[in-house]
Order: sequence, then C-alpha cells, then structure tokens
Amino acid sequence: MPLVIHSSSTKPDTNVSLRAHLGAMVAPVDFAYTKEDEEFRHELSSWLDDNLPAFLAKHDAGIDDDDRQMAGERSQERRRAWQRLLAEGGWAAVHWPAEWGGRDATPTQRLIYTEVMAHYRTPGMFNANGIWQIGPMIIRWGSDEQKRRWIPSILHAEEHWCQGFSEPDAGNDLANLRTTAIRDGDDYVVNGQKIWISTAHLAKWGLFLLRTDPTAIARGAKHEGITAFIVDLETPGIERRPIRDIAGEEMFNEVFFTDARIPATSRLGEEGQGWIVAMGTLGHERVGIAGQVSILAADLDAMIQTARSVNPAVLDEPEIRERVARVYTQIQLAKLLGYRALSKVLKGEKNWPEVPFAKLQWSYLSQSLAELAVDMFGPLGALARGGPDAVDRGRWARLYSFQRYSTIAGGSTEVQKNIIADRAIQLPGMARLG
Repeated sequence: MPLVIHSSSTKPDTNVSLRAHLGAMVAPVDFAYTKEDEEFRHELSSWLDDNLPAFLAKHDAGIDDDDRQMAGERSQERRRAWQRLLAEGGWAAVHWPAEWGGRDATPTQRLIYTEVMAHYRTPGMFNANGIWQIGPMIIRWGSDEQKRRWIPSILHAEEHWCQGFSEPDAGNDLANLRTTAIRDGDDYVVNGQKIWISTAHLAKWGLFLLRTDPTAIARGAKHEGITAFIVDLETPGIERRPIRDIAGEEMFNEVFFTDARIPATSRLGEEGQGWIVAMGTLGHERVGIAGQVSILAADLDAMIQTARSVNPAVLDEPEIRERVARVYTQIQLAKLLGYRALSKVLKGEKNWPEVPFAKLQWSYLSQSLAELAVDMFGPLGALARGGPDAVDRGRWARLYSFQRYSTIAGGSTEVQKNIIADRAIQLPGMARLG
C-alpha cells in the first residue's frame, strides 16, 4: 500500500479523516512493487517451498556433531550442495546476465531476493564472495576466455573463491597497498602480504589487488599503478595462515607472497585499472551490506520465537520490551534507508550517502541484536556450541563475539563516519583531519 506523507499547520477536524483534511502537501511515496517484481517474488517463494524442506531434511541430519573440524567440513559441503541446487533452479546468481546462468534481476528484484531468502532462513552459499562480488567483476572486466574459464566454476561451486584487498598498512586506506607485482616476461612476480582475507584457507582462487607501479605512492599518486589479478592460491611462493578469531574460528587469513609467479593472462582488466575494478567490487559489497537488514529482521523474529520457548518470562520485562521495540524501529528505518538508496539506483543516481549510512546501521544493529539475544535467553544463551543446553546450538553466544567484526567489514566504522562527516554533512574542520 502506498505510504503518503502530509504536512500542515492547520488543526484537523476530528470528524474528517486526516488525509482528506490536510491534503497532499508532499508527493506520495509509493512502495508498491511492479507486476514483474511480484511475479519474481512468487516464483522464488514457490521454488523454495518445493525444494528447501527436502534439502534441510537431507543435509541437517547429524549436524550437531561435536567434532569442530568435522562439523566445519560438513557445513562447507552443505553450502556447496545448496548453491548447486540454487544454480540448477537459476537462483544462485540472480543479478548475473542470463547468458551466464543469472536472471538479469533488477536492483528491486535483488532486494526482493534478499528479503525472501532471509524470511525462509535459507542456508549460506559456498561461494558468496564469488557470486556477489567477484563474478560480476569478471563478467564486467574479464576477457571471453577468462569468463569461460572461471564463471561456471563460481556459479556451480566447483572451487572456492576469496577476495584479497586489505594489507597491514592498507586496511582503512586501501590505496596505500604495497604488495608488488612486477612484470617479468609472461608473468608477474609478486611479493608482499595481505591480511584479513576471508576464507582464503578454503579458496582455490582469489581476486587480488596488487601494485604494478611501485613508484606511485612516493609520487603522491597512490591510486594509480594498482592492478587486479585472479590468483591461484596453490601457486608456489604463496602461504596462507589462518587467524583464530574471538569466536574460536578461523575464517580470516594472512596471505604471504614470496617471488610467486602469476601469469599475465590472469590479469583482470588492463594494467593500472585495479582501482576502478576495486570500486566496482566494493560497490557490490556495500550494496549487499545494505540488503542485510532483511536478515537482521528475520533474526529478531527468530530471537523472539526462541525466547518464548526457553525464557518466556523475559518478554514481560519492561527493559527487554523497550530494547526489542527500539531495535525493531531501527531495523524499519534502516529498511527505508535501503529503499531510498534503491530509488536513486533506479533513477540512475549515485546511491550515496545512503550506502555508508546503511553500513553503519548494519554494524550497530548486528551487535545490538547479538547482545539482546544473550540477555533474553538468560544463562543458557551464553552456552557455546556443543553444550547439551545451548540455545539454538550456541548460535547466539557465537554471534555475541563474532559480530564485533562488523565494525570493520565493508569499511571500518571510524572511517565511514569521517567520510560522511566530510562529504555528506560537511562538518567544519574535517578536511584538515583527512
């Protein structure tokens, strides 16, 4: 139903509807979907109704295995199987062109996709980085040979992919990256270090940014001389070291290059175009982050349902009720922020500064929800996976620690705030801080 916003200083007649009395002082804001969008939603929901229950019945048997290593391997195989099933139905990469297995989904349909998948609480995909970020960049920048070589592998979960941008001296300031790739005949020789590379220990391939012009930083042109490469992580001279995080898991990695030889045919785009490729990739990532609000809404619903089972009295506590209401309201406002960004995309405008604002909201709400869940479930909510009384297999206890990463993921909170203060709000003195 369209949402109509009105404004007036006239006191309304209580016997006449507010809308009729005030009149339209502001243009209507219509959130109605098109017929094509509703058909897209219905087709996806019907496919999930037909396929998801049987998949979960088959692949969730024995999921509570206490062996962490075995549980991790089973989880990855479950993700692989789910992505392959999605690909068979044409639902793994909806935003890709149809010729590469996608559905040419519009920005609105991509948002619908995220909302529906969150509502059904579907399993994660094996190649999330590859599907949402790397695949579109290969389709955009890759040669025909590169697309034929790598796109089917990403789509059908044949091999795992990661994304290698951050470095010890180039996290918040990506253009400061210093890992070099120097041309030597038909190869580039790579030396340096990357850090915080998600799932690199699982990956066969990765999209990496490397500096092909080592003089650029000294020349004061650090955005120049950066080139994108598809890297085979099993190449001699590449070492991956997992980093154990606060949740006791090893999702992030350091990656070291020591005279590793990367073929020039693995370069994505022309030499020196890496910054343009990176901005496109990060654009996909941050738009994706804005869409994660739908997942947070589903998480809140799940938390309330779980609380009714394990600790129903807590839902009568005034403080908890106030926190639930506040988070719910903030999620709805974050959704509206996402819709505003979407409306700009549909009009061909830059979705800025809505996307960095949405990223900040996602970081804050992710952590707020995790803290709220542990408080709602009482002592059982703090139990980790493996305990017989752990709530939801210890999921919320894990998120309590793990969601701290959202402060950094997709652009650190501190840097995002500085960018917004400088470029959006234009606070005085911010230029000196930059």
